[in-house]
Amino acid sequence: MAQLVECVPNFSEGKNQQIIDQITQPILDETGVHLLDVDMGADFNRTVVTMVGEPEQVLKTVIECTRIATRLIDMSKHKGEHARMGAVDVVPFIPISGITMEQCVILSKRYAEAVSNELDLPIYLYAEAATNPNRVSLPNIRRGEYEGFEEKISDPDWAPDFGPASFNPRMGVTATGARQILIAYNVNLDTDDKAKANIIASTIRTSGSLVKDEKGQKILDEGGKPLRKPGLFKSLQAAGWMYDDSTAQVSMNLLDFSITGLHDVTEAIRNEASIIGLNVTAGELVGLVPLEAMLSAGRFYIEDDTIDEDKVLVQKAISGLMLDRLDDFEPESSIIEWAIQKVV
Repeated sequence: MAQLVECVPNFSEGKNQQIIDQITQPILDETGVHLLDVDMGADFNRTVVTMVGEPEQVLKTVIECTRIATRLIDMSKHKGEHARMGAVDVVPFIPISGITMEQCVILSKRYAEAVSNELDLPIYLYAEAATNPNRVSLPNIRRGEYEGFEEKISDPDWAPDFGPASFNPRMGVTATGARQILIAYNVNLDTDDKAKANIIASTIRTSGSLVKDEKGQKILDEGGKPLRKPGLFKSLQAAGWMYDDSTAQVSMNLLDFSITGLHDVTEAIRNEASIIGLNVTAGELVGLVPLEAMLSAGRFYIEDDTIDEDKVLVQKAISGLMLDRLDDFEPESSIIEWAIQKVV
């Protein structure tokens, strides 16, 4: 079996097509690496790039993409809706076939060592590559965002795993690691109030919400830590964001779709939205999605449970998840397995 690894670097630029074209050119040039998707978000000012290929070639390519991105993106001038901390914000390696998670962890560490040595770029290891429990979660590393890292990086508890413990305003900092396939999925609401999207997000996400008293103050446990009310779902990160000036959305990462599926969160958001007088208007996938995640959603939404044809189930999922509301949804390019078949 051929070794295939997926790499999904996130770059803090979502408006300038020429910059993104330069960053992604090494993927097009490298034999053994295939560009599956480039998802630019102007409001987020962020681009999610998906490539797949042979491990050594993918590693070589993403290092070159990093060189270009850190040269072209100036974080001191960056503004965007999405949480971010660096020009190259995060670089995850994901096993696809013929490669283990541990081998992907090694790839992430080799990436971190190479770019930190060459560029003096501070690197944090997260997910399966994390060096301590506080760094497993990417949102935990990102907390404080770019603006807070000048102070955060000087804290011994937040010294980077690779590179200098000093803040470079132009590049910021980067996280890399290895993880299973993650689904980045957003649901839009018919409101321009991000606070309402945040209320829904705090209800459904694994970490839940802070427990507060009648004065709005956090309630602490016996150890002095804030009490939290658990959310509805496991393996789910969620926050309220703005899709555009008039549309708030619940932005999510599904960390394990076999535990919490696309249809699970969609229907929960629909229900929570109705409670506060809102409607869901569209679903949005950022990057690619595993076939089984779409089939599972299709089985939920289809009325005839005797139908098991993949293409029929995928179409039901597209409709049920409202993935065709914002733009045309092309399953051949958006489903990981089908996209790989086109290029490998």
